[in-house]
Amino acid sequence: MSWSSKCLPLVVAALLASLAPAFAHTADISTAKITPEKDRSYQIDVGFLATDLERIFSQTMAERAGVELSQPGVLETQIGKLVQRRVSMHDAEGHACAGRVDYAGEDPANADSALVKLKFDCSGVAGQIFYDAKELLAVAGSKAKHLVTLTGENAGETMLYPADPPLDLSKPLETVWQLMWKFVQAGVEHILTGYDHVCFLIAILLWATRVWPVVKIVTAFTVSHSITLSLAALDIVTLPSQWVEAAIAASIIYVAVENFFSRRVDGRWRDTFLFGFIHGFGFASSLKELGVPANAVLPALASFNIGVELGQVAIVLVFVPALLFIDKQTGGKRSPRLVYALSAAIALLGAYWLLERVGALDFVLAHLGHSA
Repeated sequence: MSWSSKCLPLVVAALLASLAPAFAHTADISTAKITPEKDRSYQIDVGFLATDLERIFSQTMAERAGVELSQPGVLETQIGKLVQRRVSMHDAEGHACAGRVDYAGEDPANADSALVKLKFDCSGVAGQIFYDAKELLAVAGSKAKHLVTLTGENAGETMLYPADPPLDLSKPLETVWQLMWKFVQAGVEHILTGYDHVCFLIAILLWATRVWPVVKIVTAFTVSHSITLSLAALDIVTLPSQWVEAAIAASIIYVAVENFFSRRVDGRWRDTFLFGFIHGFGFASSLKELGVPANAVLPALASFNIGVELGQVAIVLVFVPALLFIDKQTGGKRSPRLVYALSAAIALLGAYWLLERVGALDFVLAHLGHSA
């Protein structure tokens, strides 16, 4: 056995293990709805996924040194202050509009999200008004995205990234097609950082040695997940996200364990077709978190799905040639040790995610610690 075939399982297993604490994919997404009101006042509704807000809140605990968060209403107040410190409105010279927090807490429309309502009075500030969320994006991380919806005369939507300048509210926002390109990028990012989806694809391709079975596997996965992605994104069919994520983890375990009992690849497109329906609901959750533009639902859906497919093809075009190269170095045959090592690592990751997503991980870890 060559050095590459010996070391690849160890390298990939170590990489996957380092990703295990992540909840498969991190959204890092926030939204803002800006509503102009009379006398140059603005209401801004800033929304987060609860998991993202929890992460940001924990990273900025130094700001709340000595604050007793267990007291009624204190946590909500501190969440409002966290956002107020990082979102502002000002003119071109930096003169700030007066702001206050009107509400902070759970989003009444979505129990998995948090909402902060801000009110800005810009009557004392002359000239063009800019919306500035740069500090909010900075604390959210390098991959953060901020979907802004503006109502009123210049109604439209745009996506802000950490490196973007403040948003000039006097100018028209992006066209539908400019925004769609950002949804393509978001789709690519989602699949490439969606470690559970990547593990699923890798596991199901480990015995592949010919092109045609790979084409059938990828096509079947694309068709089925596109169906449920569309149905869920359009709110035709919805499922609880926790159980969708748990089912995705179970699908990873299944295809990884199957590698120990069968080397048949020709029929595995049936597995990907079946499990693709489940993964499609997972993709839809991320698309909804991103915020589908109300005036461009279908283009956003299509663009995000195209991005997912481009990312998926990129994974296949890197991984399958790497396997074939290793085969060539080891006499032209797929090494069972290689497949078993990677399958075992992926199955363990799937089990970790499954326990985490059904809320049993802490119990299992505590039991193992007690036994030790």
